[in-house]
Amino acid sequence: MTTPAVQSAARVESFFHAPTNTFSHVVYDAEGGQAAIIDPVMDFDLASGRTGHAPAQALIDFISAHRLQVQWILETHAHADHLSDAGYLKDHYAAPVAIGAGIVAVQQRFKQLFGLDDGFIADGSQFDRLFNDGDTFMVGSLPARVVATPGHTGDSLTYVIGDAAFIGDTLFAPDTGSARADFPGADAGQLFDSIQRLLGLPADTRLFLCHDYPPEGRAEDPLTAVAEQAGHNVHVGGQRSRADYIALRQARDAQLPVPRLLLPALQVNIRGGRLPAADDNGTVYLRLPLNALGGAQ
Repeated sequence: MTTPAVQSAARVESFFHAPTNTFSHVVYDAEGGQAAIIDPVMDFDLASGRTGHAPAQALIDFISAHRLQVQWILETHAHADHLSDAGYLKDHYAAPVAIGAGIVAVQQRFKQLFGLDDGFIADGSQFDRLFNDGDTFMVGSLPARVVATPGHTGDSLTYVIGDAAFIGDTLFAPDTGSARADFPGADAGQLFDSIQRLLGLPADTRLFLCHDYPPEGRAEDPLTAVAEQAGHNVHVGGQRSRADYIALRQARDAQLPVPRLLLPALQVNIRGGRLPAADDNGTVYLRLPLNALGGAQ
């Protein structure tokens, strides 16, 4: 059954981080009103190990220019392709950081992979709110609800805020398809089912992407539409069957390399967008498990 049309118009400003092809979004109800930040990015240079907050500063500058009050910092999932800067923004705004309740299972898996000691507790307490499917909240005057969309990761969520849905990595632009489903806890069949939930949203719902990987000749675009995805998405459009999608997704995933920033990103993102504590010498270190991911070389 199709959900009734949404009436509340959300204002959305999207910011593209070219090094990771990531969109962050500021969604708000009015000039001088209330806002949520979705999927903020920390700069990270893998070669030097340098971090930076320029992408977060761009969000801060926009929020200041429009006199907004930040109510929420929302993560659609624990990203494997970029580092989150949710912790930095929480320190700036004193706003709660939220993610799906499935983060606990993600933390448990990666605590084991990284060999983290008892100083890291895998219970979701690094976040201020753990959302479940169907939970509701407000962004100023905008009603918001949580739609669980697992499959790419076990903790993946979509936030439907007014007439805008922030869909994380569940779908990409119609000409690039859908997210991979080969991470620990991922499942291609579950991802297909989650995509169908998105395609069942009201036709006038605006879908905001977390990533875009445009082919040559097309500029990056954060926005897509329910009908466009249903009709033309190269992985699921045109009423592709669940079985055909699973076969296509699994075949593609078998050819994909491990994401370039997976190991540094997850160590930060399972901590709510914060770096590990510094060692006694004042330096922060990330761990690098060898021969634990990917195929044999």
